[in-house]
Amino acid sequence: MDDGFVREISTGLSQRGVRDHNERLLLSLIQRHGGLPASDLSKRAGLSPPTVSSILRRLEGEGLVLKGEPVRGKVGKPSTPMRLAKDGAFSFGLKIGRRSAELVLMDFVGETRDERLFSYNRPLPDDIFSFVQDSITDIRAKLSKDHLRRICGIGVGAAFELWNWPDEAATRRAEFAEWQSVDLRVQLQELTGLPVSLVNDATAACQAEHTFGRGKEFRDYAYFFIGAYIGGGIVLDNTVYEGRQGNAGALGSLRSIGPNGESMQLVEMASIRQLEQRFHEVDLDPRHLWSDPESWTRYSRYVDPWLRQTAQELSKAALSVCSVIDFEAILIDGAFPEPIRHDLVDRVRRYVTTQDTRGLIAPQIEAGSIGRKARAIGAATRPMDIQFML
Repeated sequence: MDDGFVREISTGLSQRGVRDHNERLLLSLIQRHGGLPASDLSKRAGLSPPTVSSILRRLEGEGLVLKGEPVRGKVGKPSTPMRLAKDGAFSFGLKIGRRSAELVLMDFVGETRDERLFSYNRPLPDDIFSFVQDSITDIRAKLSKDHLRRICGIGVGAAFELWNWPDEAATRRAEFAEWQSVDLRVQLQELTGLPVSLVNDATAACQAEHTFGRGKEFRDYAYFFIGAYIGGGIVLDNTVYEGRQGNAGALGSLRSIGPNGESMQLVEMASIRQLEQRFHEVDLDPRHLWSDPESWTRYSRYVDPWLRQTAQELSKAALSVCSVIDFEAILIDGAFPEPIRHDLVDRVRRYVTTQDTRGLIAPQIEAGSIGRKARAIGAATRPMDIQFML
């Protein structure tokens, strides 16, 4: 794999009145390529050198880009790459998961400046809102006035229909029902005073991988994220595709077959939830899986069968999605330690070779690179994209 190879994004417009589009285009190119001189930006964007220079001066004056170290060694004078300025903008990202909520403050280049974690047995609205309010108040108190004015919003990554999470206990289903009357966008905007954008949590994880991880290597791919429940996302033509109602890539709903031949969903066959249930059966505390990375190795006698089943399910799911769109790759990530991720990916690769692939072009099976924080980071990416990127 050529790590330096990055797909193109778009071309610019030269008509008058499209300054905003061209600014977004240059910022997007710089973000995707990690820094480019004005001459390269001009070629990639399809804009004249004077236009690019004018835009870059404006963006530099606003503190959104800065000059990198001159690159020497080529014919002619050294070229100076333009990079995103770390302190150019900030955003909050909130992940609401089955086992924990996570809040991060992310800067303009995708680095996490601060983070807070809140673990629970079940997510209840009042607890989540208190956590968010206290965390943002504390984080804001540590920021300078200039940094505070550069916060562009809060992105929220959460499962659609939080009240509809599968759970065998009727009492818990009743508790989750509280979410049905909650408008996350309205309540969080009242709490924080910031613009709020919502995205499916697995789609948010896919966005994080696409922006800051290995997604730059592929033009079209399907993405699986395995948390307490499995979800996914899809990327078409270098863009995370959310669909008409924001629910594209709901890969956890793919059909599967249960141990007794019954029809089930992938979420019921390839989620960490199944491993938690096994821990319960043998009187082990499943919270170890989330708080102690070593437990995945220490309890290998229970983890290995789960890995085997999950890999088998993912291999079938990968080929199923490729029967609809001939994806270049399948990326797999999750809320587990990196060695577990690579073990799972290796198993999926082996199982794919044993499947009936007639009529299909088998995709590359690759590991994601963001890990546990992918959903929060992807959520934080959303306000940045809305304000600055294409």
